[in-house]
Amino acid sequence: MTMGPYEIFLQPFVEFGFMRRALVACVALALGSAPMGTLLVLRRMSLMGDAMAHAVLPGAAIGFALAGFSLPAMGAGGLAAALLVAVLAGWVAQVTTQREDASFAAFYLIALAAGVLIVSTHGSPVDLMHVLFGSILAVDDTALITVAGVASVTLLVVAAAYRPLLVASVDPGFLRSVGGRERALHFVFLGLVVLNLVAGFQALGTLMAVGLMMLPATAARFWAREVWSLAATATAIALFSGAGGLLLSYHLQLPSGPAIVLLAGAAYLVSLAAGRHDSLLARRSALHAHRVA
Repeated sequence: MTMGPYEIFLQPFVEFGFMRRALVACVALALGSAPMGTLLVLRRMSLMGDAMAHAVLPGAAIGFALAGFSLPAMGAGGLAAALLVAVLAGWVAQVTTQREDASFAAFYLIALAAGVLIVSTHGSPVDLMHVLFGSILAVDDTALITVAGVASVTLLVVAAAYRPLLVASVDPGFLRSVGGRERALHFVFLGLVVLNLVAGFQALGTLMAVGLMMLPATAARFWAREVWSLAATATAIALFSGAGGLLLSYHLQLPSGPAIVLLAGAAYLVSLAAGRHDSLLARRSALHAHRVA
């Protein structure tokens, strides 16, 4: 039977409540995570976002070991673990000559191994897969409220401290020279990143949570220049990836989390090939115009 636009794009969300909840979760994740991803790219901390996502795992695993698949327990544990890793990595960078990204790499590997060990010894391989990859189609009202609350807090804090966060991202030395509290802003920023990763972990798992944060932000660099337009473009790509990934998952019987992240990855590859700025096509066009001139 041939399907029309209604059956392809709207029917899954109209007929099934779990699809509507998953779509709302994707919208909230996109609104909160995309601006954080944009600022991470500006700060050249893209891999640090991945490290922070993995740092959530041991805390979530301890929550799982104590209370089973209790989202509040796993979320609180994940938040505590990621904040602890962020504080430890920042402390090591301050008291030694080691760079903060190297400290993050060391602590996140320790955290990842500890988390896998805890889940493996207190649950089954299926439990481990659920913690690592999540299940956005199983998002309940509690998780939905958590994700929406984190997105709201993120947008409010970014709106209230937009200029200091921006200056701290592009020129932290200047902010310190004019008396700005660069270190405090750095920890506020890391706190927001951790909150969004914990919210994403409940839907996409610890390994995929960073996908909707970093892939849209890196893709947006090929389409926009200003910070506000980068954040807006990243949000639009994240929204497209979330909704499109859910539809692909529904129609093709695919796992929802990987479908969403792979669609965001496809958006990155298209942007790399044909974006307006610094893409392969843009560079080729500029080189051709230079030769003609």
